[in-house]
Amino acid sequence: MKRTVFAFCAALTCAGTSLVAHEFTSGTLTIDHPMAFETARTAMSAGGYMTITNSGTEADQLVGVEADFPKVMLHTTEEKDGIARMMHVHTIEIPAGETVALEPGGLHVMFMGLNGDPFEVGEEIPATLMFERAGPVEVVFKVEARGADGAGDIDHSNHGVGQSDPAATN
Repeated sequence: MKRTVFAFCAALTCAGTSLVAHEFTSGTLTIDHPMAFETARTAMSAGGYMTITNSGTEADQLVGVEADFPKVMLHTTEEKDGIARMMHVHTIEIPAGETVALEPGGLHVMFMGLNGDPFEVGEEIPATLMFERAGPVEVVFKVEARGADGAGDIDHSNHGVGQSDPAATN
């Protein structure tokens, strides 16, 4: 509930940008279409996705994400012996002149601790992306329905439960 009220206030504050355009910029970085898929009521976590384009001549790094959840981390998906696992990464390199996609089955943001407050279609999740060079960039993740083609059908429902990685706190 607290997240919904905060999202509504953030949406009113950012009405000129986040409700019309769904692209955010800071210097040479462009963050396009931050989004998350709706979750089941029992989900304990959810993934966040976007593309980040660096039109500059120097690389940057996404070093963290801050949002109103008990834990938010940067993750990648690794497959070994036919089993996909979510793994914490400390940074995501954004090379100069390139675009990096955070997407299902690859790099992504992990919002942990939903605790019975699922992501619902149309909801907006305010967050701050923390870059090494560009600094903090405020964005809004828009919650979308899962597609009929199965896009986003990665199960994050029990991810992070019982996980203890002292180096992985954001």
